[in-house]
Amino acid sequence: MFEATVRDGVLRLRRPGTRWLSTGWDGGRSRGPAAYNVTVPEGFDRTDLGAYRDERLARAGFENGGGPARDGDAERDPPTLFTGVAMDHARGARRGPVVAYATAGLSNPAMLPMEPGGAAADRGDAVADDPEREPEATTEGPPRRPGTVNLTVGTTRRLADGAAANLVAVAAEAKAATLLATAGVPGTTSDAVVIADDPDGEPAAFSGSATPVGAAARVCVRDAVRASLRSRYPDGDLPGPAGDAEHGVVADGRAEVFDP
Repeated sequence: MFEATVRDGVLRLRRPGTRWLSTGWDGGRSRGPAAYNVTVPEGFDRTDLGAYRDERLARAGFENGGGPARDGDAERDPPTLFTGVAMDHARGARRGPVVAYATAGLSNPAMLPMEPGGAAADRGDAVADDPEREPEATTEGPPRRPGTVNLTVGTTRRLADGAAANLVAVAAEAKAATLLATAGVPGTTSDAVVIADDPDGEPAAFSGSATPVGAAARVCVRDAVRASLRSRYPDGDLPGPAGDAEHGVVADGRAEVFDP
């Protein structure tokens, strides 16, 4: 389904003519031969991500990228995700018409307590009363090396526009369910999803959890994320709400609830 190559901290997923939908940096829709997942070093603080990506692809020997991505008639950059997780921990899973690749690190968990105003608020880490303020990190320390859970989910089916967008939600739901069961957190502060489909494949109008694509995607995401976590944390010492996560946020405020 994809030709997966890892070189110099870069994972290239290559499949000519693929359609992409990315929620990551410079995301959106495009069509092209490749997508990338790039490991950034500790203390990474570059903001010129386009130039940085080009440097890393060139260093890894991927400078041509197999050709440009396109958005309609316009060329655009290939889908690229960034993470602090080493590509040695990238894992893939395949079922039926779907494949998923994951890199999973949990140094910066994003927690959503069901009972706001708990211990996080007592520590002063959460934002309870001012919705305009951004959540603060739960601990202080050196510059962040975000863990991030990055997913690329591809299918040989031709997804309708709504089905492609919905598959983002299906993948995110499967990731959250897996992380909650495994580490007690639904995600991190910097997770991203890339969806890939074949414009010449068998059409799929829907991608919900009861469809062949959606059901396979849930299983693939679960198993790829778990495999990446086992590689990243071989002793099972997962950071999380009960652990010593280096960074993280807690959405501990309350919203105004009303009838429409």
